[in-house]
Amino acid sequence: MLTVLIDYESGNLHSAEKAFQRMAQETDAGEVQVTTRPEDVARADRIVLPGDGAFPACKAALAERSGLYDALIEAVEGKARPFLGICVGMQLMARMGHEYEPVPGLGWIDGEVRRIVPDDPSLKVPHMGWNDLVIDAPHPVLDGISTGDHAYFVHSYQMDVNDSSQLLAHCDYGGPVTAIVGTGTRIGTQFHPEKSQSAGLRLIANFLKWAP
Repeated sequence: MLTVLIDYESGNLHSAEKAFQRMAQETDAGEVQVTTRPEDVARADRIVLPGDGAFPACKAALAERSGLYDALIEAVEGKARPFLGICVGMQLMARMGHEYEPVPGLGWIDGEVRRIVPDDPSLKVPHMGWNDLVIDAPHPVLDGISTGDHAYFVHSYQMDVNDSSQLLAHCDYGGPVTAIVGTGTRIGTQFHPEKSQSAGLRLIANFLKWAP
Protein backbone atom coordinates (compact mmCIF):
# COMPACT_ATOMS: atom_id res chain seq x y z
CA MET A 1 0.00 0.00 0.00
CA LEU A 2 1.29 3.44 -0.93
CA THR A 3 0.10 6.80 0.45
CA VAL A 4 1.48 9.87 -1.32
CA LEU A 5 1.66 13.43 -0.04
CA ILE A 6 1.69 15.73 -3.06
CA ASP A 7 4.46 18.32 -2.99
CA TYR A 8 3.58 21.27 -5.22
CA GLU A 9 5.70 23.76 -3.25
CA SER A 10 2.77 25.07 -1.21
CA GLY A 11 4.01 24.40 2.29
CA ASN A 12 6.59 22.64 4.41
CA LEU A 13 5.65 18.96 4.38
CA HIS A 14 8.22 17.77 6.91
CA SER A 15 5.91 17.50 9.94
CA ALA A 16 3.09 15.99 7.88
CA GLU A 17 5.44 13.42 6.36
CA LYS A 18 6.72 12.40 9.80
CA ALA A 19 3.21 12.08 11.26
CA PHE A 20 1.95 9.97 8.35
CA GLN A 21 5.04 7.77 8.42
CA ARG A 22 4.67 7.23 12.17
CA MET A 23 1.03 6.23 11.91
CA ALA A 24 1.64 4.05 8.85
CA GLN A 25 4.25 2.17 10.83
CA GLU A 26 1.98 1.83 13.87
CA THR A 27 -0.98 0.59 11.80
CA ASP A 28 0.99 -1.46 9.28
CA ALA A 29 -0.44 0.70 6.49
CA GLY A 30 2.45 0.44 4.06
CA GLU A 31 4.65 3.15 2.59
CA VAL A 32 4.29 6.93 2.84
CA GLN A 33 6.01 9.05 0.22
CA VAL A 34 6.24 12.79 -0.51
CA THR A 35 6.28 13.24 -4.26
CA THR A 36 6.25 15.70 -7.14
CA ARG A 37 5.94 12.93 -9.73
CA PRO A 38 2.69 12.19 -11.60
CA GLU A 39 3.59 8.51 -11.89
CA ASP A 40 3.70 8.20 -8.08
CA VAL A 41 0.24 9.74 -7.78
CA ALA A 42 -1.04 7.41 -10.50
CA ARG A 43 0.05 4.29 -8.61
CA ALA A 44 -0.88 5.52 -5.12
CA ASP A 45 -3.53 3.78 -3.04
CA ARG A 46 -4.25 6.96 -1.04
CA ILE A 47 -3.57 10.60 -1.77
CA VAL A 48 -2.97 13.56 0.57
CA LEU A 49 -3.01 17.17 -0.67
CA PRO A 50 -1.58 19.60 1.92
CA GLY A 51 -1.40 23.34 1.39
CA ASP A 52 -0.39 26.54 3.18
CA GLY A 53 -0.86 30.11 2.01
CA ALA A 54 -3.42 31.71 -0.28
CA PHE A 55 -6.04 29.81 -2.26
CA PRO A 56 -5.19 31.43 -5.65
CA ALA A 57 -1.46 30.76 -5.27
CA CYS A 58 -2.01 27.13 -4.22
CA LYS A 59 -4.46 26.48 -7.07
CA ALA A 60 -2.05 28.06 -9.58
CA ALA A 61 0.91 26.09 -8.23
CA LEU A 62 -1.04 22.85 -8.58
CA ALA A 63 -2.48 23.64 -12.01
CA GLU A 64 0.92 24.70 -13.39
CA ARG A 65 2.17 21.17 -12.79
CA SER A 66 -0.13 19.83 -15.47
CA GLY A 67 1.05 16.22 -15.27
CA LEU A 68 0.67 16.20 -11.49
CA TYR A 69 -2.74 17.88 -11.66
CA ASP A 70 -4.02 15.45 -14.30
CA ALA A 71 -2.74 12.48 -12.29
CA LEU A 72 -4.55 13.79 -9.19
CA ILE A 73 -7.84 14.19 -11.06
CA GLU A 74 -7.58 10.75 -12.63
CA ALA A 75 -6.70 9.06 -9.33
CA VAL A 76 -9.45 10.74 -7.29
CA GLU A 77 -12.24 11.12 -9.86
CA GLY A 78 -11.40 8.28 -12.22
CA LYS A 79 -10.10 5.62 -9.85
CA ALA A 80 -11.90 6.78 -6.66
CA ARG A 81 -8.72 6.63 -4.58
CA PRO A 82 -9.22 7.82 -0.98
CA PHE A 83 -8.23 11.49 -0.74
CA LEU A 84 -7.42 13.78 2.19
CA GLY A 85 -7.03 17.55 1.79
CA ILE A 86 -5.34 19.49 4.58
CA CYS A 87 -5.75 23.25 5.25
CA VAL A 88 -5.69 24.97 1.83
CA GLY A 89 -5.66 21.47 0.34
CA MET A 90 -9.10 21.06 1.91
CA GLN A 91 -10.23 24.50 0.70
CA LEU A 92 -9.25 23.58 -2.87
CA MET A 93 -11.96 20.89 -2.73
CA ALA A 94 -14.58 23.67 -2.93
CA ARG A 95 -16.28 24.94 -6.07
CA MET A 96 -14.85 28.45 -5.69
CA GLY A 97 -12.43 30.47 -3.58
CA HIS A 98 -12.81 34.21 -2.93
CA GLU A 99 -9.39 35.08 -1.52
CA TYR A 100 -8.25 38.24 -3.36
CA GLU A 101 -10.19 37.18 -6.48
CA PRO A 102 -12.67 34.46 -7.50
CA VAL A 103 -10.76 31.29 -8.41
CA PRO A 104 -12.39 27.94 -9.25
CA GLY A 105 -11.54 25.03 -6.99
CA LEU A 106 -11.66 21.32 -7.71
CA GLY A 107 -15.44 21.28 -7.30
CA TRP A 108 -15.56 18.20 -5.10
CA ILE A 109 -17.45 19.90 -2.26
CA ASP A 110 -20.46 22.17 -2.80
CA GLY A 111 -18.98 25.15 -1.00
CA GLU A 112 -17.17 28.44 -1.40
CA VAL A 113 -14.14 29.73 0.51
CA ARG A 114 -14.56 33.15 2.10
CA ARG A 115 -12.82 35.22 4.77
CA ILE A 116 -13.69 34.46 8.38
CA VAL A 117 -15.84 37.24 9.90
CA PRO A 118 -16.35 36.50 13.63
CA ASP A 119 -19.50 37.80 15.33
CA ASP A 120 -17.25 39.02 18.14
CA PRO A 121 -15.06 41.87 16.78
CA SER A 122 -12.48 41.24 19.52
CA LEU A 123 -11.59 37.90 17.90
CA LYS A 124 -8.62 38.29 15.61
CA VAL A 125 -8.23 36.85 12.14
CA PRO A 126 -6.38 34.63 11.33
CA HIS A 127 -8.01 31.99 13.50
CA MET A 128 -4.83 30.54 14.96
CA GLY A 129 -4.26 27.98 17.67
CA TRP A 130 -6.22 25.24 19.40
CA ASN A 131 -9.98 24.93 19.16
CA ASP A 132 -12.57 22.30 20.07
CA LEU A 133 -14.13 20.19 17.35
CA VAL A 134 -17.90 19.74 17.12
CA ILE A 135 -18.71 16.54 15.22
CA ASP A 136 -21.70 17.02 12.91
CA ALA A 137 -21.85 13.62 11.21
CA PRO A 138 -20.23 10.20 11.72
CA HIS A 139 -17.50 9.10 9.33
CA PRO A 140 -15.00 6.21 9.37
CA VAL A 141 -12.06 8.65 9.35
CA LEU A 142 -13.49 10.23 12.53
CA ASP A 143 -13.75 6.95 14.44
CA GLY A 144 -12.66 7.58 18.03
CA ILE A 145 -12.74 11.38 17.60
CA SER A 146 -15.40 13.17 19.62
CA THR A 147 -16.90 16.60 20.13
CA GLY A 148 -14.56 18.48 22.45
CA ASP A 149 -11.36 17.01 21.04
CA HIS A 150 -8.78 19.64 20.20
CA ALA A 151 -7.34 20.51 16.78
CA TYR A 152 -4.78 23.07 15.65
CA PHE A 153 -5.91 25.74 13.17
CA VAL A 154 -4.08 28.46 11.23
CA HIS A 155 -6.27 30.19 8.63
CA SER A 156 -8.02 33.40 7.65
CA TYR A 157 -10.49 31.87 5.20
CA GLN A 158 -13.01 29.08 5.67
CA MET A 159 -15.28 26.99 3.48
CA ASP A 160 -18.99 27.83 3.55
CA VAL A 161 -20.58 24.46 2.79
CA ASN A 162 -23.90 24.57 0.92
CA ASP A 163 -24.73 20.87 1.28
CA SER A 164 -25.06 20.08 4.98
CA SER A 165 -24.47 16.37 4.34
CA GLN A 166 -20.89 17.25 3.34
CA LEU A 167 -20.15 19.06 6.64
CA LEU A 168 -18.64 16.53 9.04
CA ALA A 169 -17.36 18.85 11.81
CA HIS A 170 -17.00 22.49 12.75
CA CYS A 171 -15.57 24.61 15.53
CA ASP A 172 -16.74 27.89 17.03
CA TYR A 173 -14.86 31.14 16.48
CA GLY A 174 -17.42 33.91 16.83
CA GLY A 175 -19.74 31.66 14.87
CA PRO A 176 -19.39 28.26 13.23
CA VAL A 177 -16.20 27.63 11.24
CA THR A 178 -15.97 24.56 9.01
CA ALA A 179 -13.42 22.05 10.30
CA ILE A 180 -13.99 18.83 8.31
CA VAL A 181 -15.78 18.15 5.03
CA GLY A 182 -16.31 14.94 3.13
CA THR A 183 -18.15 13.17 0.35
CA GLY A 184 -17.65 9.74 -1.18
CA THR A 185 -13.95 8.84 -1.14
CA ARG A 186 -12.86 12.41 -0.35
CA ILE A 187 -12.38 14.12 2.99
CA GLY A 188 -10.71 17.36 4.06
CA THR A 189 -9.61 19.03 7.30
CA GLN A 190 -9.20 22.76 7.76
CA PHE A 191 -6.94 22.10 10.74
CA HIS A 192 -3.53 20.43 10.59
CA PRO A 193 -3.91 16.84 11.83
CA GLU A 194 -0.14 16.42 11.96
CA LYS A 195 -0.04 19.24 14.56
CA SER A 196 -3.20 18.21 16.44
CA GLN A 197 -1.68 15.64 18.80
CA SER A 198 -3.86 12.64 19.71
CA ALA A 199 -6.96 13.57 17.72
CA GLY A 200 -4.91 14.41 14.65
CA LEU A 201 -2.85 11.24 14.80
CA ARG A 202 -6.03 9.20 15.24
CA LEU A 203 -7.52 10.83 12.15
CA ILE A 204 -4.36 10.07 10.14
CA ALA A 205 -4.40 6.44 11.28
CA ASN A 206 -8.08 6.14 10.38
CA PHE A 207 -7.44 7.61 6.92
CA LEU A 208 -4.60 5.16 6.31
CA LYS A 209 -6.98 2.26 7.07
CA TRP A 210 -10.04 3.73 5.30
CA ALA A 211 -11.38 1.56 2.50
CA PRO A 212 -14.46 3.36 1.12
